[in-house]
Amino acid sequence: MRALSVVPQRPDSLKIVDLPDPVPGPGELLVRGVAVGVCGTDKEIVRGDYGWAPPGRERLVLGHESLGRVVRTVEGAGFREGDLVVGVVRRPDPAPCGACARGEFDMCRNGRYTERGIKEIDGYGSELWCVEAEYAVALDSSLGRTGVLMEPTTVVAKAWEQVQRVGERAWFEPHRALVTGAGPIGLLAALLGTQLGLEVHVLDRVTGGPKPELVRALGATYHADSVDDVAKRLQPDVVIEATGAGSVVFDAIANTASYGVVCLTGVSPRGRSLTIDAGAVNRELVLENDVVLGSVNANLRHYHQAADALAKADHQWLERLITRRVPLSRYAEAFHGGEDDVKVVIDLEETS
Repeated sequence: MRALSVVPQRPDSLKIVDLPDPVPGPGELLVRGVAVGVCGTDKEIVRGDYGWAPPGRERLVLGHESLGRVVRTVEGAGFREGDLVVGVVRRPDPAPCGACARGEFDMCRNGRYTERGIKEIDGYGSELWCVEAEYAVALDSSLGRTGVLMEPTTVVAKAWEQVQRVGERAWFEPHRALVTGAGPIGLLAALLGTQLGLEVHVLDRVTGGPKPELVRALGATYHADSVDDVAKRLQPDVVIEATGAGSVVFDAIANTASYGVVCLTGVSPRGRSLTIDAGAVNRELVLENDVVLGSVNANLRHYHQAADALAKADHQWLERLITRRVPLSRYAEAFHGGEDDVKVVIDLEETS
């Protein structure tokens, strides 16, 4: 079988390799790959910034945003041949820590977790792959190829869950949400915000291309002004921050409603300095009972929340979110951004 493989922390090592077809072990499903999504983490691994190969191996099969169809099932696992499934990314540490032992492996305390396609376990970027039945999640068959959006949806499902949990330390009935960044994470965060019945606003720098219309199609409002101006005017109860840009982060923190919750999902690059009034930020957080939290990855609960959210979504809207599909044989094209790209996907099923 063909697999998309990289030598972690070695730039320009990405290539297709031929590997033996996998043989499922006890309790594992055999899955035919349909597609993998490409995100910023994948691009970092390809640049050589990140990633770890399985122990004793040089190369890592890339791909953590999975989609496949079950070829061989496991008796009693609840799956049937032909089911559309995704594989969970993270696995708990072998110790395990207290969080991992309780199924909250997205909150691992000691960093000894592993991740498919990222850290010490091969990913899903191959024509066939195996996955433990307990780490596979079935999708509504009507989603078809848009089911590849499952993993990024789990990230925002967790973010919204964390916002709700923080808010419930006291009376909490949010009305208005601001999402900063209209990439896949931001747009999916906006989708879930509208499903929660909130008045959703999305801010991004671009004024053309598909992003503004994708936002409007959700019934949300698109903004391209500065975050300071927009947030100051809106005074959102909740901010989902999906850019990782330092100036955006701090302008959002400074302009929420009283008891505002800001959830950071974008990862900021190191080495960029920013001058801020730390005293004013501190004063705002303390006197208004505001909260800023970070959120990353997802556990099984969030995968099921994401599956429900995608099943309820407008499937045509989901398809429009995927702005470019690249066949596996032309994989390199997926790692070079197009002007109007929102989500790029590598199709693993090729007829020729």
